[in-house]
Amino acid sequence: MSKGEVVAEFRKLTDTDPEGRAIDSGLNESRLSLPWWHDIKFLIAGAWFGLLLVKSEVISWFRIQEMFRLQSFHMYGIIGSAVLVGMLSLWIIRRFGIRTIYGEPIVVADKKFHKGNIYGSLLFGFGWAMTGACPGPLYAQLGTGMLVIGVTIISALAGTWVYGLLRSRLPH
Repeated sequence: MSKGEVVAEFRKLTDTDPEGRAIDSGLNESRLSLPWWHDIKFLIAGAWFGLLLVKSEVISWFRIQEMFRLQSFHMYGIIGSAVLVGMLSLWIIRRFGIRTIYGEPIVVADKKFHKGNIYGSLLFGFGWAMTGACPGPLYAQLGTGMLVIGVTIISALAGTWVYGLLRSRLPH
């Protein structure tokens, strides 16, 4: 499937999808069916990412509190470098037409700003400040023995479930 065909399929989905669920599902979903052992690479990447989070102290409640109290640049430097890496990666993907390892085109959908972005970011920030954890490192925190983070994991899952129930009534 060419990039043009993928974009045409995406436009067709979004035109007939009043709730915009096609946007949430992504464009790069592979139709390939692979054996279970192909997923081991994701387990290894996740373990490596968790180790990176632990070693960089991103999962530290004290580092997160320093960030929200504007006492340290540590977390801002990590977040800023992640944003720069993401921007550079997207530029390279678009500039050189890079495809997935299976030869499928990578298409990044344009996102429009709306007031729900403000409400969502405020909720996210308040939750992050109160719990000392954002969704990315939750399982790394659990893996280091911070069992109390289980409350945050359950809360995050409950919040996702509530969003799923209310999604059709929220501004998009």
